[in-house]
Amino acid sequence: MQYRSVGIHDLRVSAIAYGNWLTHGGYADASTAAECIATALDVGITMFDTADIYADGRAEEILGTALSAVRRDSVVVSTKVGLRPGRPGHDKDLSRQHVLTSCHRSLRRLRTDYIDLYQAHRFDDETPLEETIGALAELVRRGDVRHVGVSEWTASQLRAGQAIAESLGIGLVSNQAQYSMLWRVIEPAVIPASTELGMTQVAFSPLAQGVLTGKYLPRVPWPERSRATAVRASSITRCLSNDVLERVQRLRPIADSLGVTLAQLGVAWVLQQPGVAAAVVGASNSSQLRETAAAAEVVLDLEVMRKIDETLGDIVDRDPAKAGKTYDVMARWRA
Repeated sequence: MQYRSVGIHDLRVSAIAYGNWLTHGGYADASTAAECIATALDVGITMFDTADIYADGRAEEILGTALSAVRRDSVVVSTKVGLRPGRPGHDKDLSRQHVLTSCHRSLRRLRTDYIDLYQAHRFDDETPLEETIGALAELVRRGDVRHVGVSEWTASQLRAGQAIAESLGIGLVSNQAQYSMLWRVIEPAVIPASTELGMTQVAFSPLAQGVLTGKYLPRVPWPERSRATAVRASSITRCLSNDVLERVQRLRPIADSLGVTLAQLGVAWVLQQPGVAAAVVGASNSSQLRETAAAAEVVLDLEVMRKIDETLGDIVDRDPAKAGKTYDVMARWRA
């Protein structure tokens, strides 16, 4: 396992972060989730990412229980605040009251005295930014939070937020953004701005919701019990275009030539991009997690990177206007 710094700060994390939205968010039972956490620790993963809304807080509870047996300073616990699905009129809330209250609840569910990385889940355009950053700074001063990050913010939002954070003596360390071979909308503006501001990316959905694993084949019914067939499926649907699935299958010879799986190729690609501290991966079982975690040791040379770009061609989305917005990553590729 590789270990990297988040931003220009003293926060060190494993290049592979274990995200529990999939296993703890309703797609797997609690025992499977606990097994995945144990496997993550076994393969050297130190960063565990969750959110207060995953399974209505149950995800944090499962993670907290599983990690209670390990030395606290041996792991990095990151969670998020600010999304309130179903809230009438506005599903984001980064008000001071909500941030402070949610942090207290997350600490209790996670069974910890502090959160290593506390992230604003999305930008809240109805709450003054000064209020949001001020609340996060208050949590840092209290010792409840060690580092502050954000998720899916635009370049201009990052600049504004960092200016306020630095004036309050904290600084934003990371932006958790959707990033994969297929979804590169953060490359034109968000990554350069982050680098300028001393921030790094924590990339989620590095396998484009499972599409880059190659398990979804063109003109073939989806595998049973896959995310595409789950009742709660959102980003994956039966309407994926055959064009995308065919291009993904053309990546297989590249992976085979390196002796890796398509999933390992996809995660390795993300980890090799400038400004990426970690790739957040989920898993529906322990063996899947072991396979994906091995991607941290895969090195792709320039020729391989060129072949990947050439193979995927125009199905890659690089539209900077989509950065920082809650997009269905698959919408562009539906027939």
